[in-house]
Amino acid sequence: MNNPTSGDSTVGSGATTAVLGGLIGSVKEKWNAAGGRDLVSNVSSHIPQGTKDYISQAQSKAFNRDHLRSPTVFFGYGEERPFYFERSPALLVPRLQHNIKFFYLNYMILTAVFFVLTLVVSPSAIIGIVLLGFAWGAVIKSTQGGTVTVKGVTITQKQASIGMSALSAVFLFYLLSHIFWYTLGTSGIFTTAHAVTRDASMHKDEGDKIEMTGDLTINAEEDAAFLNPAEVSPV
Repeated sequence: MNNPTSGDSTVGSGATTAVLGGLIGSVKEKWNAAGGRDLVSNVSSHIPQGTKDYISQAQSKAFNRDHLRSPTVFFGYGEERPFYFERSPALLVPRLQHNIKFFYLNYMILTAVFFVLTLVVSPSAIIGIVLLGFAWGAVIKSTQGGTVTVKGVTITQKQASIGMSALSAVFLFYLLSHIFWYTLGTSGIFTTAHAVTRDASMHKDEGDKIEMTGDLTINAEEDAAFLNPAEVSPV
């Protein structure tokens, strides 16, 4: 027998998703109509090409999927002794350096997961984000004609969007500040504990490989003498 509560919950979730999707699409459309895309393009056009190339290369290198380590490597499954505390500072410092370079992308994703989980269990933050969404909806609706008049002052849609963006940034900083510090503290403790105790010296990436240089050719006569040593005649 079907559970009517479960069906109602599914329908409600679908309706909420549809409403949020429509709101996001409307915000994006109004942002483009207000010149937001042109503003971003204008700012981007004044950035030197060399700076753009450097930023692009840094992003592709930092967020390279090949640098994401699997859970087996991250937790050392199957290894004899994946975690232990190194008491010697001379060995502990190289371990920290290697783990930070080797697992940095895992640490970033872990921080993002802690942030999302902290946000989900924070009702005040969720309510604040919902209210901010309603505020954006009110601004978009009031500026549908291109301008809005507030106490005799005419505000264009572009000015309203820029002002709302600035207010949103300040509001989110105030609203999410405690979540940010809690996330930073929690992920920092976990990351530090992992980097200190994880012995991943057996795992190397491209940056840890040593390039062999020099002349590795073997002289034919030396090769023959090595493979066929001269027989020593008995005395």
